Amino acid sequence: MEQEKNKFISVSYRLYDVTAMPKALLEETQDGRPFDFISGFGITLPAFEAAIVHLTKGEHFDFTLSSAEAYGDYVEAHIVDLDKSIFMIDGKFDDTRIAIGAVIPLQNEDGQRFNGRVLAISADKVKIDLNHPLAGKTLNFVGEVLENRDATAEELAQFAKMLHGEHSCGGCGGGCHSGGCEHDECGGCGGCH
Repeated sequence: MEQEKNKFISVSYRLYDVTAMPKALLEETQDGRPFDFISGFGITLPAFEAAIVHLTKGEHFDFTLSSAEAYGDYVEAHIVDLDKSIFMIDGKFDDTRIAIGAVIPLQNEDGQRFNGRVLAISADKVKIDLNHPLAGKTLNFVGEVLENRDATAEELAQFAKMLHGEHSCGGCGGGCHSGGCEHDECGGCGGCH
């Protein structure tokens, strides 16, 4: 069945890691702050969107995505050693932001932006894990569809602006982060890549 596009979908849910038992709660939407997105924009994981796009308001869902359907396998080759010098500001190592466990924004030579988690810091190298935090995990989404309708022209324009960097926050789902957004139009979770 072809995936529907331009549907405004709002869901509340809990996301569990069911790779090993007992399952572990990873994130959940907060009361009054559901995850909102428009289908067909590539905002969510394709398998997440496919599982809920045909559900109607009030329907509950409980589905599991394999790591292949979610964020892929954990790849050891995605752990890299970068020269410590690239983290220098005015000749001094940025130890305020570059600390073990910190998630830091990076950019490659093509301008592509992505995050990495600092694993270790040595005299001349910083070891960074470029795997998605949920790579290699089997994910279980349990929740309810709060809204599923055709998106308005205003909502479509708003999401288009967000995708072009004019507004960005919240709305990832599937484990990027939760909260931290001060704008009502932001979601909570759902599957950013």
